[in-house]
Amino acid sequence: MQEEATQPHVQRLDKILLLALGGLMLFGIAFVLSATRSNEIYAEASLWRQPFFKQVVFYTIGLGAATVLCLRDYHSLARYAFVFYWICIAMLVVVLIPGIGAERYGARRWFDLGITQFQPSELAKVAFLLAMAQFLSRPREELQHKPVLLKGLGLAALPFGLILLEPDLGSSLMIMPAALAMLYVAGAPASFLKRLVGGAAGFILLALAYVFFVPQSWKPVSLPDYQKRRLMVYFGVDYTQQYAKPNATRTEIQRIKAMQRRDSYNVAQAMISVGSGGISGKGWGEGIQNAHGYLPRGVSHNDFIFSVIAEESGFVGSALVIGFYSIILMVGIRVAGQARDRLGRLLAVGVVVLLFSHVFVNIGMNIRLVPVTGVPLPLLSYGGTSIVCSLVAIGFLQNIQLHQRSI
Repeated sequence: MQEEATQPHVQRLDKILLLALGGLMLFGIAFVLSATRSNEIYAEASLWRQPFFKQVVFYTIGLGAATVLCLRDYHSLARYAFVFYWICIAMLVVVLIPGIGAERYGARRWFDLGITQFQPSELAKVAFLLAMAQFLSRPREELQHKPVLLKGLGLAALPFGLILLEPDLGSSLMIMPAALAMLYVAGAPASFLKRLVGGAAGFILLALAYVFFVPQSWKPVSLPDYQKRRLMVYFGVDYTQQYAKPNATRTEIQRIKAMQRRDSYNVAQAMISVGSGGISGKGWGEGIQNAHGYLPRGVSHNDFIFSVIAEESGFVGSALVIGFYSIILMVGIRVAGQARDRLGRLLAVGVVVLLFSHVFVNIGMNIRLVPVTGVPLPLLSYGGTSIVCSLVAIGFLQNIQLHQRSI
């Protein structure tokens, strides 16, 4: 009896969580296949080069990693939190070096491994959650001291800045909501958090004013042009106001307007896809936007996979996907609420907020609720690092539930 009392309180695997994960993975396989089956690039490719098959491999690796993660108590994993964190910081530095980091579309974010590419920013987000939870799990009294709070912000600011340099604005921004939520739950002073949020909001407003209203000749630092144009598309700014010279010819103005139409094209087609799905959709593989290439082939199976799902499975399928995500998030909130120590509570909160931020931003950019930022939809968008790291993050939730213990 005494031996039993000393054992960690172990609960069974959460079947509802596993059901939601299984549902999302089935959607991922089915709609990555649908999004790529009309793509001439993959028409003659062998099975193991097909994106849907790679998706299955990524799921398998991610589930295996999450299972191994659950075998170790999260307290013992947290002892190595800063080792993982600094390894990821080192990778974020190395990936910026020309000739080492692979460059695509003007960004250097990947290590080219031959058969696939590894994106260290995705792993860095998970390592950050573990390090931040470990750092903030100290007594609440210590969090009343400004130096401690500033060190916590530094843990978030370092990966944020390095990811921003790649440049990858979307991924870098995902870190901040998780950091703020963890600081709040840890017991950081409300006055500190209010000043932090107020300062961030003021900085964003000043940055937008700087981008849109300060003449180019006055700017010592400029936002990359493609990111500026994404903001202009989102806010509906006429390109001619920014790019047309006072004496611009009619041909130059037409060229600028054509550039605006090209930049708006993906979002416009995504919104058409979502809106045309109706209640039950057009049927798997029957989406006109996707099958006929109106939704560009290069984005339909990753950043805009939700548009493919919405067109082909309609409101019913879209609601089911959102329902699966809601189950995972609610399970995460329950795990955080039932956690018996600060480390488990903070880690669960970080995972929930990070996943919610990804889901909100990705679906939001499919319906023009937020600007296009290239943030993947967890477990659905094609991409190995994102899938594996999402499953590892969710594995933390199951780990906390399995290995809870009194403090």
